[in-house]
Amino acid sequence: MIINERRPVYYGKFLLRAFFAFWLITFFGCSKRQPARPTPQMDAPPQFWINVLLLDDVKNCTLTTVYPVTIGDRQIQIRFEQADIPMNIEASDGKIIIAGRPFTGNELIISADSPYIFCLNGDCYRGKLKLIINPDGNSFDAVNLVPVEPYLAGVVGAEMPDYWEPTALEAQAIACRTYGLYIKKRFGGTRNWDVTKTQANQVYLGLAAESIHIWDAINKTTGKVLVCEQNGNEDIFPAYYSSNCGGHTENSEKVFGDFFGPLVGVTCPYCKKTAKPTFFFWPMVEFDKTYVTNKLVQNYPKLKELGKITGIISAGQSNYADFFRLTSIKLIGSTGKDDSLRAEDFRLTIDPSGRKIKSTVFQIADMGKKWAFLLGRGCGHAVGMCQCGAQAMARNGKTAEEILFYYYPGSKIIKIY
Repeated sequence: MIINERRPVYYGKFLLRAFFAFWLITFFGCSKRQPARPTPQMDAPPQFWINVLLLDDVKNCTLTTVYPVTIGDRQIQIRFEQADIPMNIEASDGKIIIAGRPFTGNELIISADSPYIFCLNGDCYRGKLKLIINPDGNSFDAVNLVPVEPYLAGVVGAEMPDYWEPTALEAQAIACRTYGLYIKKRFGGTRNWDVTKTQANQVYLGLAAESIHIWDAINKTTGKVLVCEQNGNEDIFPAYYSSNCGGHTENSEKVFGDFFGPLVGVTCPYCKKTAKPTFFFWPMVEFDKTYVTNKLVQNYPKLKELGKITGIISAGQSNYADFFRLTSIKLIGSTGKDDSLRAEDFRLTIDPSGRKIKSTVFQIADMGKKWAFLLGRGCGHAVGMCQCGAQAMARNGKTAEEILFYYYPGSKIIKIY
C-alpha cells in the first residue's frame, strides 16, 4: 500500500505461470467455453470503478481477447468481431494504431464483450482498457477501468495467500477496498489513473490472483469499508497494512506523515506465530557505501551538497519492550553538512524491493567500504493491519471485524453499496 513494500510475494512465479497457462488453454484454446465467473458490477456508477495504471509511457503492447471487442473514442466506434488473435497496439505521430488501423483520438476505450476480460502482454484483467496517448505522440499509457469488486479479486490474492483463514481474507478484502477507494478519492482527480498495479499502492495481478477462496471473501464483504471520524464526519481513511510488524505496529504519522485516529501503533503478539522465521528476524545485509550515496542523491538531489555519506545514525525511533523501530535517519556527509530522511524513505531508497532491508527495525554498522544493516525484525512499514497477525488471530477464531478493530482501533465498518 504508496505505499511501500508491505509483504513478500507468497505466490511463486512458477505457480503464477502455470495458472496463466491453464487459463489460456481453457479459455483461448476453446473459445466457446465461458469463464466460470462473469465480471460483476459492470453497471456500477463511476465512483465505484477503479482506474489502474497497467503500462506507463510505452511505445507498443499486445492485446488479446476471448470475445469480440469495441474500440473507439467519443466520435467513432469500431467493432472487431474476430477474437483470439493478438492485436498489436502502438503509438506514432500522435495516433494510436491498433491492428494496423490508426485512431486519431487522444483517448481510446477498448471493451470486450461479456464476460469483459482482456489480456495485455499476456496478463489478463477484467473490465475495460483505456489507452491515453502522451504529449510526445509516440508513447501511451494503458489503464484498466474495473469495478471495485473485480478489482479486489485481483488484489486480495496478490496481497495474501488464498489458503489463509477465511476471516483473515475477509479482513484483507475490507482493508484493500477501503485503501483503494481512499487513494481514488485523494489522488484520482488529478491524474488519468487512481492506483498503480504495483506495491507502490496495492499489488494487482488481475485474473492470476483470483480463486474461489478470494471471491468468497470478497462476496462476504461486498461494499464494506472502514471509516473513522474526521473533522466531525465519518469518512474512509488509508487502511494501510504490511506483512508482519515484528511485534508492534507503528503510527502512520511517523512513517508516512499523515494522521488518522485508527492508524496508531498497537502491540502485536500474534505475527511471530505465523511469519516465516527469516521475515520475522531477517539476516544482516550489506550495501556498498558508494552505491548508498549514489542512490540517495539520485532520489534526493538536495543531498548532493553532503558529498559522500560518511555517517548514518538514528535521529528518531519508537521504543518497544524488546526492540526499537527507526523513524528518522540522520545522514552525515564528507562536506561536514548533514540532513535527515524518514527511515521508511531511506530503506526503500537503498533497497526499492524491500526484500533485503525488510523493515526499519535494524541497527547500522560501518564495515569499512560497506554499510551493514543487522538485527532486522519484521517485514514492511508496520502501519495498520499486520497480515501475519491477522492470520494468527483468525486461527484463534477471531472474526474479520475483530481483527480489523484491533489493528485499526476506533474505526467502524459501514456498507457503502
